[in-house]
Amino acid sequence: MRNRAFAARAAHTIALAACVGLAACSAPEPEPAPEPTPAPETVTASSAVPEGGVVDTQEAPALFSPAQQRVPEDLRARVASLMVVGVANYEQARVALDQGVGGLIIPSWADPRLLTEPGRNINALREQYERPFVVAIDFEGGRVQRHTNVLGEFMPPRALAGTPPEVIRGTGWDIGRSLRAHGINVDYAPLLDLDVADLDVVGDRAFHGDPAEVVRVATLFSQGLTDAQVTPTFKHFPGHGRASGDTHHQLAVTPPLNQVRDLDMRPYGPLLKQFPRSSVMMGHMIVPGLGPDGVPSSMNPEAYRVLREGDYPGGVPFNGVVVTDDLSGMRGILDYAPTRDAVARAIASGADQALWSTGKDLPAIIDHVVWCVNNGYIAEDRIDEAATRVQQLLIDDNL
Repeated sequence: MRNRAFAARAAHTIALAACVGLAACSAPEPEPAPEPTPAPETVTASSAVPEGGVVDTQEAPALFSPAQQRVPEDLRARVASLMVVGVANYEQARVALDQGVGGLIIPSWADPRLLTEPGRNINALREQYERPFVVAIDFEGGRVQRHTNVLGEFMPPRALAGTPPEVIRGTGWDIGRSLRAHGINVDYAPLLDLDVADLDVVGDRAFHGDPAEVVRVATLFSQGLTDAQVTPTFKHFPGHGRASGDTHHQLAVTPPLNQVRDLDMRPYGPLLKQFPRSSVMMGHMIVPGLGPDGVPSSMNPEAYRVLREGDYPGGVPFNGVVVTDDLSGMRGILDYAPTRDAVARAIASGADQALWSTGKDLPAIIDHVVWCVNNGYIAEDRIDEAATRVQQLLIDDNL
């Protein structure tokens, strides 16, 4: 039975779609947010004592988990914590962090000094800002590995799959150790898409076409990343291997939902069972039969429901962070909705982190999402839920 929370989310998303449209947002300019209502205080031994009575401090209830306690009270700060934006240099990174973003992504066009220059690199930024934040990168090996002159160069995933288990896990460790040394704590890898349709965007980026073999290799690789204290990110749910094209250039359509469930989703259950603190990247593919017709998965509440509930063969419930694929650097999604609207719709639908590699218009996009919350197009509980998951990821990462 479909979870009521997802049904409610779908209703909010439909309302949001009416607000933002498909190509251009017609909503009025964001209005100043009202003063936030103070969050209830965590119950302590003293506040839990009934009048004239005594309470055992060991049994005093706690209203909030450690992750919830770290969620900002201010609505704009909570919204900003859900943003992961590309930065090209130290100055851009500081501007983004000053806006309160919860994550940075290091794109291929970033100045390598952001990784290497003492006092002006990622590690320096971690010391300069009191709050923790995510720093992510696309680093699969082969065709998709950024700044190899700094971080090292590694074989394509397909070639890696043919090596002994200790080499696969060791490669994950070597990549993770290099990333972590340069302040990066999330890798947008490994790719779980199946190479079954000769799609060039997949190709040797895929470990294999057999879901069981993908699980075997991805488990070893992800364990290596985890050993090096880097969070793996499984992508691209629900599965890009049989899509009609490359979402970097156009919106792509997969086979019908029953076929995607029976094959493309199969690697996710075993891996999420073993790595529940990993993250998952939601792709932009349109899956016929999955929620509203013609809606990309990244903006489709039903896609998030299927992932959260493990509603596919071998699936398990997943309560970790779900990040979108790029909402600004991929032609397919830009033809569907401009970045500001795509960010709002993705968060309303169930994304915990909205990723856009250009980092463009950051203050305005944060303000727009706040406006959508204040005007009922996005439920505030949705923001709180996502912000809590982001904080839990940072706690798990010891940040």
